[in-house]
Amino acid sequence: MAGHEFSEPADRKRKRLADPASAAELRAVEQTRLPCDPAFRHGVVVGFDGSTSSERALAYAIGMARRSGSGLIIVHVANRLPTTVWAGCEPPVFVDVPDHRTEVLGLELACADYLAEVPWILVERGGDICHELEEVGREYSADAIVVGSTHGIVGRIFGSVAGRLAKRAQRPVVVIP
Repeated sequence: MAGHEFSEPADRKRKRLADPASAAELRAVEQTRLPCDPAFRHGVVVGFDGSTSSERALAYAIGMARRSGSGLIIVHVANRLPTTVWAGCEPPVFVDVPDHRTEVLGLELACADYLAEVPWILVERGGDICHELEEVGREYSADAIVVGSTHGIVGRIFGSVAGRLAKRAQRPVVVIP
């Protein structure tokens, strides 16, 4: 089955407001967002960026979705770079970097024979990888989140995505070496 790509603005933010008028505005904003496809409810979320470890995670997630008879939600999180305005001592601001990699990954996935076994979609997000994977998992009521392990100096310095996600996730996290 061919996949579909649902992109969402990278700068979306949820407001937490106490005032009832603002709460009504928030509900209206929530309702205007694209609802997730019910066919992918209780599916398997997998983080994918085209790396070797994410390809292994994708292969495992395909098998998991096939065995459970559910859909596969492939998530690519676009890059965001922190920038700080030092002169005014303002808090860090995140700048969205155009990431055409999602389009390339989507085309590669659409041509992949191994994805013909399960229904799948590709979701693009922008922001913190851990937060976005958990958010997609929550939106789709996912049964599990599958990620590849991080090898290298970046994971050792900043902590791996898999480790951070396993600590904070509200659903099972499967880490593939």
